[in-house]
Amino acid sequence: MTLPKLTKLELQIMEALWGLGASSIREIQEAFPERDRPAYTTIQTTIYRMERKKILRRSKKISNAHIFEAVISRNAAQGRLIDELLGLFGGRTQPVMAHLIESGRLTLDDVREAEKALRRLAKKEKSE
Repeated sequence: MTLPKLTKLELQIMEALWGLGASSIREIQEAFPERDRPAYTTIQTTIYRMERKKILRRSKKISNAHIFEAVISRNAAQGRLIDELLGLFGGRTQPVMAHLIESGRLTLDDVREAEKALRRLAKKEKSE
């Protein structure tokens, strides 16, 4: 299944759902910082659009409130965003890695973790 592209607001709503678990529209809205909190109706409209896109679903109804839960995982959404970013560079990872290094956002611990992941992947591919 191809993941739909997420807007910034949709991603923020998903972050709230991933953090809170199944939640009502009001709970999702209240998870936003008070200073930048979108209107209830903005969140509601966006959630209904996300439901049509099968990004989230209604899991139950409590009184008049529908409870929504994430359909896609944080890892899947992050993977889609990273793939989109790399697409801007023709699929090349080097410019992204160079920027992370130069900005100080990539640490030696990050590199060690990446090396471990690459070794695990190589072992898995050998055993298949």
